[in-house]
Amino acid sequence: MNIDAHQHFWKYSQADYPWITSGMERLAQDYLPSELVQTSQPYNISGSVAVQARQTKEETQWLLKCADEYPSIRGVVGWVDLRSPSVGDDLSHFSRNKKFVGVRHVVQDEPDPRFLLGPEFLRGLRQLADFELTYDLLIFPHQLPAAVELVRLFPEQHFVLDHMAKPPVKSGEINDWKQDFSELAEHENVMCKVSGLVTEADWKIWRQRDFTPYLETAMDAFGPDRLMFGSDWPVCLLSAEYAEVIGVANSLIDQLSLDEANAIRSRNAKIFYGLVQD
Repeated sequence: MNIDAHQHFWKYSQADYPWITSGMERLAQDYLPSELVQTSQPYNISGSVAVQARQTKEETQWLLKCADEYPSIRGVVGWVDLRSPSVGDDLSHFSRNKKFVGVRHVVQDEPDPRFLLGPEFLRGLRQLADFELTYDLLIFPHQLPAAVELVRLFPEQHFVLDHMAKPPVKSGEINDWKQDFSELAEHENVMCKVSGLVTEADWKIWRQRDFTPYLETAMDAFGPDRLMFGSDWPVCLLSAEYAEVIGVANSLIDQLSLDEANAIRSRNAKIFYGLVQD
């Protein structure tokens, strides 16, 4: 049984989700756990990791409530303000729920390309180890150099790179991204999600082969023991249906041995996040 290591839930309102703008109308509605279960079950998905989409502690609490109600949600990557003096209290509070497995900040929206290296952020990140929590890196390619410095500073912290750092699939450019991406992969405390690629392509006319050089780079850099599949549902629906996202990942995974494929589809996520089992 497989794990979708990256998806989102929300009860939509324009005020709460200002990033859902013109051209993204398909996302301007509720997306809840029951719909994901119905959508993913035909693909042998037995569980998922729900990842924050708003930078509020209220959303983190709501995701954990959803996880308590739906066994299919195996873990929650929530948000806390790592720069806050009270971050330790927040982490302690959420960690009482065994499905709270990690933290993420929407670093891609931060104007400072070195946001990850700010002293207050580093102080908060340092406390994740006390609660055995992971950290999801959500960044654009130009922020990869700062991510390399960050993971070097915290060799014992477990990181996972979301969406392969959003490579420029639409333009087909690869060299600059590949260099920094591969440098990040040299650090053994970092894993990578095979996720989010369809929304970096042309939403209307992408082809399967558009993703091949990026997927091959990910395999070469991280290997099957440090990759995990994620759909990025429902954001992926801007460009592809769930089945098509599965197909993009399978274009890489189906070339592997059964054990390697199982690692990417399930085992790596379970180990990395310490996911709760049935």
